[in-house]
Amino acid sequence: MSEVKKPPPPGEGGRWTGFVTTRPRLSLLLALVVTALAVFAGGGVADRLGSGGWEDPGASSTYATKALEREFPGSQPNLLLLVDAADTAGAAGVDDPAVAAEAERLTARLAAEQGVIGVGSYWRTGLPTLRSEDGRQALIAARVLGDEKTANAVLDRIVPSYRGEHGPVKVSLGGPAAVQREVTSTIQEDLLRAELIALPVTLLLLVLVFGSAVAALLPLGVGIVAIIGTNAVLRGLTEFTDVSVFAQNLTTALGLGLALDYALFIVRRFREELAAGRDPVAAVGVTLRTAGRTVLFSALTVAVSLSAMLFFPMYFLRSFAYAGVAVVLLAAAAALVLLPAALVLLGERVNSFDLRKLWRRGRPARSPQDPAGGGRGWARLTGLVMRRAPVFAVATTAGLLLLGLPFLGVKFGTVDDRQLPATAESHVVQQQIRDGFPGSPGGALTVLTEGASGAADLDGYKRRIEALPGVAGVEGPVSPAAGTGYAYFSVLAEGEEVGEGAQDLVGLVRALDAPFDTSVTGQAAVLVDARKAIAEKLPLALALVVLATLLLVFLLTGSLLIPVQAVLLNALSLTAMFGAVVWVFQEGHLSGLLSFTSTGDIETTLPVLMFCIAFGLSMDYGVFLISRIKEEYDRTGDHEGAVRTGLTRTGGLITAAAVILAVVMVAIGSSRVTNTKMLGLGIALAVLMDAMVVRSLLVPAVMKLTGKATWWAPAPLRRLHERFGLSEGESAPVVERPEPDPVPVGSR
Repeated sequence: MSEVKKPPPPGEGGRWTGFVTTRPRLSLLLALVVTALAVFAGGGVADRLGSGGWEDPGASSTYATKALEREFPGSQPNLLLLVDAADTAGAAGVDDPAVAAEAERLTARLAAEQGVIGVGSYWRTGLPTLRSEDGRQALIAARVLGDEKTANAVLDRIVPSYRGEHGPVKVSLGGPAAVQREVTSTIQEDLLRAELIALPVTLLLLVLVFGSAVAALLPLGVGIVAIIGTNAVLRGLTEFTDVSVFAQNLTTALGLGLALDYALFIVRRFREELAAGRDPVAAVGVTLRTAGRTVLFSALTVAVSLSAMLFFPMYFLRSFAYAGVAVVLLAAAAALVLLPAALVLLGERVNSFDLRKLWRRGRPARSPQDPAGGGRGWARLTGLVMRRAPVFAVATTAGLLLLGLPFLGVKFGTVDDRQLPATAESHVVQQQIRDGFPGSPGGALTVLTEGASGAADLDGYKRRIEALPGVAGVEGPVSPAAGTGYAYFSVLAEGEEVGEGAQDLVGLVRALDAPFDTSVTGQAAVLVDARKAIAEKLPLALALVVLATLLLVFLLTGSLLIPVQAVLLNALSLTAMFGAVVWVFQEGHLSGLLSFTSTGDIETTLPVLMFCIAFGLSMDYGVFLISRIKEEYDRTGDHEGAVRTGLTRTGGLITAAAVILAVVMVAIGSSRVTNTKMLGLGIALAVLMDAMVVRSLLVPAVMKLTGKATWWAPAPLRRLHERFGLSEGESAPVVERPEPDPVPVGSR
């Protein structure tokens, strides 16, 4: 027999709890000062963020790209001016003398721009790949120097004077640099719109959940503080490393979503303790020892899941780790500092301004112990699930696996202009080039050679490339001034620019023997290297997520089985998201309704990103539910009663939190950029499936089947948990109960 330890009296519970409850004004003041400094420190962060980061910086393709930029500045154009003479030149098209004269003037003017090199055009080179097949359009190509931020500054300066009508021609801008610039500006505009949508809708939902306008404003304040703080962190990181503009979307989504989750549980528990007769100081003390500690553990599990992206070399993924870990920890800190101090000062006034009275006339007020409502409904649902546990467990698992089947046909690709709206200028230009120009300009592989002893070696190597299957043509070699030892070939693959054939060709070219050093770049080569980098690092990232989750949930519960259940059920909750991503965004279903252009593949890094975010959020809800079930089990020793009570107390609140987070993610998913749309809508679906299916149906069914064996652990692990684990509980009577013996799975 062992006695469960009683928690400290309500006024105690640790130095931090004592500080917050005895000095709430000082705590609030310090937090507000730090927030004000963060507002200043985070200013202008959007202007310092990049729109790339999908390539592996240590890959062979990246090395070749940098060497080509250095040795052959004009070989990698990233700015294209589409010169359209369709309305003025008659049958001569771009070869009309007036058109040619104006195009030459534009070419010379562009070549004189600061920060622009390697300017060439159809009219100077005569290359057929720079002229449309109908002869009505042709291209001016150039290289804008510098990184993404520098290139964007150059484009901001020169674009207005080139876009539009110029005598007999009309000019539109495309190319990778123009695409990146338009992606950055579109995301910033969409993020502002998403915030304007999410904040008022979130406030309305919080009012519906809490009733009290005062209680509803508190979680919103915590979220805003977390977002402000994370922007300051990202601004500081831009001084040392590249950070993706896409990370700002995660900052807004998780900053609001997790802060609302944490604040919901803390405010709900505080109101519950007030309703039980405790004074505000004692209520905050109990809240921090129970819901507060759960929030801390939840934040750690989410942060660990997001930090797994640091294993990958692409700064796109690493940026989400920076933003995600920062916003999670800041949301938890705000919920554990600002919120308790405000609750002590507010006391009973946290229930003030019940706006639901406006439409609830004549109906009884909702209990603060059940602010989300539906407690009796959750008790009935949980009872039904546990009575038919095998049916619910099998049916739910089979349904989730079925929803995930489309992911088995996933195809990976790279980001291009088609992530922008169909009306975006750079998208329109690139689509016209794809449809109307021969040879897909910009889509060829580039093979860089170093140390060739003479033309004979290069000619022999060219013949070997031409003999490879899947090669449509080879141009080159092109050599710079004598003595550098560098040369390059342009290799055009049959089929799509980054299709399976082009990717296979990358491997074949790299496998060719040559008496000199070679490296391959181009879109297909970048994709091959990115997939290789992800495949190499993914086992380490998954191992970190799984092992850290197992450890943290064990420290929370002391159980051997619950951590394993948590990992498996969380992974199962993601199947619908991955299946929907392929069915919708790869195969193009609902593309008209959702206003995006399907490319027939999924960007390589996005599944990794979505897994880390969605798995962390699933753990967030899992920790809240499991901790409340454990609290009840420690208090009563009744396994089934603890599961029923835990779901009754938290089911409505978890669902409400999931709906609010889903609203925020859908607002992010309203973006006109396809990758952001995919991220927002996919995570929203994962969150709803986790809260409404896994937590509501699968968890109680599985815990019924495992019975009291759910809480078993061998003696060494029990002692480890007693020394280092998290013990929760309120100052209610504590009963003695025996240590559970191992019980066969499926027994009661």
